[in-house]
This record gives sequence, structure tokens and C-alpha cells, in this order.
Amino acid sequence: MTDKPFSPAAERNREPILAVLREHFADRRRVLEIGSGTGQHAVHFAAALPHLQWQTSDLPANHAGIRAWLEAAALPNALPPLALDVTMAPWPARGFDAAFSANTLHILGWAEVEAMFRGLDAALDVEAVLAIYGPFKRGGLHTSDSNAAFDAALRAQAAHMGVRDLEAVDALAAGIGLRRVAEVAMPANNLCLVWRRG
Repeated sequence: MTDKPFSPAAERNREPILAVLREHFADRRRVLEIGSGTGQHAVHFAAALPHLQWQTSDLPANHAGIRAWLEAAALPNALPPLALDVTMAPWPARGFDAAFSANTLHILGWAEVEAMFRGLDAALDVEAVLAIYGPFKRGGLHTSDSNAAFDAALRAQAAHMGVRDLEAVDALAAGIGLRRVAEVAMPANNLCLVWRRG
């Protein structure tokens, strides 16, 4: 079996994120996780929230690691990863009443972020909830020196990456009928944002 990949950041942020999901996903049934990464979040959240069916997804290159976590956890409600490139059609058909993504928007290029919201429009039910975790700028300005340094490091690594403006992401969400219902401060100057449809 593949060795399980490990993200220290995912280990650190899982409990603060879980507290948000416990509240906002309490009445949800089917969650699409976009960019499951190592798979750590999926098994932690699926174990803690057994009422949810947790659908993992990522680029195929990450599937072996996600499967290693899923197989070790052996949870009936954590599903094997879908191959999902946010820019490619088709996305999973409508039928998810929730979606979650962590630390993806600053890795994707802005055109890919726009594509992700177009895909979510097709995948999410009419009264769905979306939760996104990560760093954000506010009014075009960084909220901390550490986020400014992180943004600079991302852009030095690849020009398409960078910390996103909260207002610009809000506009994409509004464009598919989502209104923001929560903004929760997280450790390390991150936010967990929650939108609801309907």
C-alpha cells in the first residue's frame, strides 16, 4: 500500500475547520471536497461527521495518497476520489448539498478559480452550502505581514498563484446564487468562509 502523504498544515487546521463544519454542515448529506490533497481532511471530517457522505476529488496524481488514507481509515462515508480538474468538463452532476475546499484558491490561477465556481454551479443543489478555508486579502490589502510574505513566495514560485481578494471570491459566489453567511477567523491569519444558496 502507498505510504500515506502527510501535511503538517492539514493536521494543525483540522480542528478549527471541523468546528465550522459541525455548525454549517449539520443539516447536509452529500459533500464534494475539491482538492482533497493528502486525504487527511477527508478522513478526519468523515469520521467526526458520520451523517455526511464525503466525496473526495483531486487531480489523478494525488489519488494514490488519498486512497491510502481512506483505506487505512476504512470509513463507510468517505468515498474514493473523483478525477477532477476544475477547468475540465464534465463536473459531477448536481446532487451535492455541500462543498468544501481548503488551501486551493491561492494555488489555482484566477481563471481556474472562475472555472471552479462555474463547475460548482452545476454540481451544487439549489440550497447548497459552500465552505472554503485559506488566506484572503481584504479590499486588495493583506491582513497580516505573514500573509503578505506568503503571497510574495507564491508569486515567486509561479506567477499565476497568489492570495485572493475576499471581495472577488464573494462576487464569484454571488454569481452562482451563493450569499456569504459566515466568516470565521482561523489560526495563522486564515479564514473559513461559508456561503449558502437559496
